[in-house]
Amino acid sequence: MSAESRALHVHLDGDGSAAVLTVDGEVDAASAPQLQSGIEDALGKKPALLVVDLSSVRFFGSAGLSVLLSAAEASAKGGFRVVASAQVRRPIEVTGLDKVLEVFGNLRDALTPGDTPNVA
Repeated sequence: MSAESRALHVHLDGDGSAAVLTVDGEVDAASAPQLQSGIEDALGKKPALLVVDLSSVRFFGSAGLSVLLSAAEASAKGGFRVVASAQVRRPIEVTGLDKVLEVFGNLRDALTPGDTPNVA
């Protein structure tokens, strides 16, 4: 696997009501600070809802879990959601963070007001 395919790319879209931080690549100890910076920048814009879309992340290590937990604690109540692929959902569930984070299977559901996380 090339270094470019492992590189982390973070992109923010949205307005004051909902923002989506799209993440692509691998989240490990080396790239977690970039994820944290992207989340902090997004939260600094004070959206009512921030969705971190990890559906294109191919590897998600423990450093990424720490970043998500910190972000959930820093965000407004109910204003932080995560979209996770199977490979990202697994470490979230194994560590019990699925009890703390609102985790969704797709972006559409995560952006739906009042929706509850799916457990598929």
